[in-house]
Amino acid sequence: MKPLLSVICWLIPLVLYAQASYTISGYVEDAESGEKLIAANVYDEKSGQGVVTNTYGFFSLTLPADSITLTVSYIGYSSRTIPVQLTANRELIVALSPSVSLEVVEVSSDRFEKIEESSQMSRIEVPVEQIKRIPALLGEVDILKTLQLLPGVQSGGEGQTGLYVRGGSPDQNLILLDGVPIYNASHLLGIFSVFNADAIRNVTLTKGGFPARYGGRLSSVLEINMKEGNLQEFHGEGSIGLITSKLTLEAPIVKGKTSFLISGRRTYADLIFSPIIKATAAEDQEVSLRLFFYDLNAKVQHKINNKHRLFASTYLGSDVFSNDIEDELNRITGGIDWGNLVSSLRWNYQITPKLFANTTLTYSNYEIDILAGYEYLDDEEPERFAAKYFSGIEDVGTRVDLDYIPSPRHYIRMGASATAHRYRPGALSFKADFADEFNLDTLIGSKTAYSTEYSAYVEDDLQLGALKANIGLHASAFKVDRQWYSSIQPRLSLRYLLHDHLSLKASFSTMTQYINLLTSESFSLPTDLWVPSTARIRPQQAWQAALGAARTLQDKFEVSVEAYYKKMSNVLSYKEGASFLFGYDSDWQDKVTQGQGEAYGLEFFFQKKKGRTTGWLGYTLSWNHRQFDDINSGQSYPFRYDRRHDISLVVNHDLSDKVKFSAAWVYGTGNAISLNTFRYPRQANKFTFDGRTSVWFREIEAGTGKNAFRMTDYHRLDLSVAFHKQKRHWERTWTIGLYNAYYHRNPYFVVVTEDSGSDPLSELERRKFQEISILPIIPSVSYGFKF
Repeated sequence: MKPLLSVICWLIPLVLYAQASYTISGYVEDAESGEKLIAANVYDEKSGQGVVTNTYGFFSLTLPADSITLTVSYIGYSSRTIPVQLTANRELIVALSPSVSLEVVEVSSDRFEKIEESSQMSRIEVPVEQIKRIPALLGEVDILKTLQLLPGVQSGGEGQTGLYVRGGSPDQNLILLDGVPIYNASHLLGIFSVFNADAIRNVTLTKGGFPARYGGRLSSVLEINMKEGNLQEFHGEGSIGLITSKLTLEAPIVKGKTSFLISGRRTYADLIFSPIIKATAAEDQEVSLRLFFYDLNAKVQHKINNKHRLFASTYLGSDVFSNDIEDELNRITGGIDWGNLVSSLRWNYQITPKLFANTTLTYSNYEIDILAGYEYLDDEEPERFAAKYFSGIEDVGTRVDLDYIPSPRHYIRMGASATAHRYRPGALSFKADFADEFNLDTLIGSKTAYSTEYSAYVEDDLQLGALKANIGLHASAFKVDRQWYSSIQPRLSLRYLLHDHLSLKASFSTMTQYINLLTSESFSLPTDLWVPSTARIRPQQAWQAALGAARTLQDKFEVSVEAYYKKMSNVLSYKEGASFLFGYDSDWQDKVTQGQGEAYGLEFFFQKKKGRTTGWLGYTLSWNHRQFDDINSGQSYPFRYDRRHDISLVVNHDLSDKVKFSAAWVYGTGNAISLNTFRYPRQANKFTFDGRTSVWFREIEAGTGKNAFRMTDYHRLDLSVAFHKQKRHWERTWTIGLYNAYYHRNPYFVVVTEDSGSDPLSELERRKFQEISILPIIPSVSYGFKF
C-alpha cells in the first residue's frame, strides 16, 4: 500500500502541472534556406525556462498558461522575440536570419545555452564555417584535421587524419554521417578525410560522459550531418585548388516542400602526373596511370506537412590507384582501390506536441581490393597470372528514436536499433595459366562472417534546482554464429551550478564494442581488417570517469578544465610478428591477442566564439598504456600514440569584411616507438652430410622494450589569408595558405642506416637511427565561389 501511495503523491504534482500548462512546439529554421537549426535556444523571459532544438530542429516547451515572451536565438543569426498568449497548445515555425556582421552578434544580448549550463561534458561542437577558415594542407579543408586541434584528440602522425581520442584507437570512434557508420574515413592513405565540408551542416564530437543513446564504441562519437538542401531558392558553391576541385548545388524541387542537394569532389593528380610518366617511359612501353579519389554526397528532403518529413541521403567515395605497363611481350598491372557507400532513409514524425519520433533505415559498405597481374603476350604460348586481395564490412540497420519533453525540467529520450553485419576479413584469390603446363584457380583466407547487433536505451535530462543530471541506461546484445553476448551500460552526467557563470561537472559511463579493427601500430592502411567478436575473441569494454569545471567570461569566452580516467579491457592487437600480409591460410583469430588498456589525463580548453577575433587554446596532459600477455613479455608499455603534452592554438581574425586571416600552431610530444638496440646470433638449422655437421645461424635483433623510445617532438605553424569580394550575383574568395610555415622537420618514420666508419676489427657494422620527414613548407592557393 505504501509504494502505491508514494507513486500517487509523485504523480499529483505532474497532473496538476499538466492541467494548468500548455505546450509550444515546432521548429527553428534558417529563413533563407529552410535548413533546420540544431541546438538553437528557445527561452521564455518571464519564467526563465528554456529548451534547445534537437538534431532535427524540433523544440517543445511546456509552460503555465500566461502571456509569455519567447526569445529564439542561435549563434551567427539575429534573434527573434515573439509574444505569445498561451491559452492553448501552440505550434510555431521560427525562421531566423543570418546576422549582417560579426559585430551584431558580439554586442547582442541574445540568450544562448552556455557551457556551464549543460549537463553534458566532454562534448564539443565545431561550426562548419570555422572549420573552413582553419589553414589546411594543400588548401583542402578537412574536418578530421580540425578535430585534431581539440584537447584530448591526437593525430596518428604527420599529415594524417586518424583520430586517437583519450587513449583510444581509430576503431573505437563511432563516426556517423547522417546516422550511418563510416568504417574508413580517409583518402590517400590518411592524408585527407572523406568529408566534403561544403556538404556538411554541423559537426559534434563527444569524448566522454556518453549519453545512453550512444553505443557500440569505446572512445568517442563523431556526429556529422549533411545539409538538407535549400527549400527556397537555387544556390551553389565550389572551389578549385591545387589538388582537388569541388562543386555543391542545392535547390527546391517544389518550393517550400521538397529540395535536393548534390555535392562532388575529385582530385586530379592523375591528370597532372600521367603525361609526365608517359613522357619518361621507354619508347616501346605504354604506361597508363589512374591516381585519384572522389566523393559524392546527395540528399533529398520532402515536407509532407508540419508533422511529417522524409529525408533520403547517400554518400559514395573511393580511392583509385593503379598502373598498367605494356611492351611488345609483357604486360604488368597492379593497383589498390578502396571506398565507402552509405545511405539512409529517415522519417521525422511529431506524434504530439511533446513527443517526437525519428525512424531511420541505414546501409553502409566498405571494401578494399588489391590487384596484381602479369601477362606474357606470346600468341603461341601465352602466360597469365593474377592475384587479388579483398576485404570489407557491410551493414544493414534500422533505428527508432523518441524524444519526449513532459516539462522544461525533463527531456526524456528512448529508442532501439538492430544492425546486421557482414564481414570479409581478408582473402586472396590466385589465377594462373602457364600454357599447357600449369593452371591454378584458388581462394585462400578467412571465411565471410555474419553477426547481428541489437541495442535499446532510455535517458532523462532532468533539472533539480542548481543540479542538472543526465541519467540513462544502454542495453546491447550481439549474436555471432551460435555465440551470444549482452551488456548493460549505465550512464551518468552531473552538473552543479555554483553561480550564473560557473559550474562543476562529473560523469561516468561504461561502453561495450563488439566489432574490431585489426591494424598495425606502425601505419594505418586501408588493408586493416574489420572483424567481429567471436567465441574466442571477447567484446572490448571500457569505463570512463571524468570531473571538471566550466565557466563563461564576459559572455565572450568559454573556459573548461576536465580530468579523466579510462580503463579498457579485451582490446585487440596483432601478436608480435603477425600481420595480414602473411598466413592467409590461417584464421585471423590465431594472429591476435587481447589485453588491457589504461588512459588518464587533464584537458584545458579556452575558446572565443564571437567577434572579429575568434579561436581557441587547447592543452592536454595525458598517459596511455597497453598490456598484453603475448607482447613485451607481458609487461605494460606506452601505446604508440601516448603523448605526454599536446598544445593547439587557433586564431581567426577579420582584418576587414574582405580580408580574413587565420593561423594554427600545434605542439606534441614525440610518438613512442620500438628500436632494436642489439643483435646476436641464434642457431637456425643443423644438418649432417657425408659425416660432416654444419650449423646455420641467423641474426636476431631485439630492443630494450616495446615503445621504449621517443621520436623528436612535433610542432608546426600553418597560415592562411582569404580575400573575399562580393560580385553582383555571386561571391568569390581567393585563399592563400602556407603549411609548416617555419619548416620544422617533423619526423614521419625512423630508418636504420649503416655507419661506414665502423671498427675494422669488428665484423658488425655500427647502425644509426635516422628520422625522416616528408612534408616541408607547402604553399597552396585556391579559388572559391558562391552563388
